Amino acid sequence: MNIDESISRPDWVSDELYPFESQFFTASPDHQMHYIDEGEGEPLVFVHGNPTWSFEFRHLIRELRPDFRCLAHDHIGFGLSSRSAQREDHHPKSHAHRFEALLNHLDLSDITLFMNDWGGPIGLDFTRRHPERVRQLVIANSWCWPVSDDFHFKSFSFLMSSWIGQYLIRHHNIFVNKVMPKAVGNRNILTPEIMTHYRNAQPSPAARAANAALPGYITDASDWLHSIWDDRAAFVDKPALLLWGLKDIAFRRKELEQWKSELPNHKLHIFEDCGHFLAEEAPDRVISALWDFMEQAKL
Repeated sequence: MNIDESISRPDWVSDELYPFESQFFTASPDHQMHYIDEGEGEPLVFVHGNPTWSFEFRHLIRELRPDFRCLAHDHIGFGLSSRSAQREDHHPKSHAHRFEALLNHLDLSDITLFMNDWGGPIGLDFTRRHPERVRQLVIANSWCWPVSDDFHFKSFSFLMSSWIGQYLIRHHNIFVNKVMPKAVGNRNILTPEIMTHYRNAQPSPAARAANAALPGYITDASDWLHSIWDDRAAFVDKPALLLWGLKDIAFRRKELEQWKSELPNHKLHIFEDCGHFLAEEAPDRVISALWDFMEQAKL
């Protein structure tokens, strides 16, 4: 596994909006993983969910890279990483294994993980396997336990896995075009230029295989989620920052209360006017909370 420097990023990526050097990691013979690695110092690793990519964290990375080493990758099937038609490649466990391979390659330790959406279980799978390498956790509208008995998640997973759901995801890109705008507190923050970067990262039905597969795994990956949650003693006592948008259509107060009850050493920031994508919706407030959290850890 190594870095492939022969790959370049596409012209539609704005150097103004995304002023970072793109790098590529050969996660397997068939998979090239795109990532950015900016700044020096204590590593701050961002883990995205569906349907976003490292672009989601651009504001945070731009402001924090003078003081921290900021790393953000694109899961296979997302962003600027390579695509796969194999559904098993898009099991969250597979994403987690490739994420682990990247962090092993970069030999990172003393990590602060910033996790949103599917980034929660993917990042915490690494944490339970390598608790000595993760210093603290930042959880932004995510989860990490089986939800197959929760109608809220079960119904969404069933609908998005149905033939009509799969058709709408693959042929109409509804996760980007419909779900993202509904999941934020103020749709105006998703400007046409920003949405172009999310649409261009999911350019065709074939390219949306990962986007289409992950909703089904909300319930189909219950055994994997259960295995992580059963090992939560490896991470629940770590310092944790909870960032929570109350206008999220996916993760509710119920999930927030679960985190609060399981993480005794947590700090909480509520965003009453925001939804699911806090790094897009309230970057200045997120940066302030994150900066205070990182600085407090040094005391």
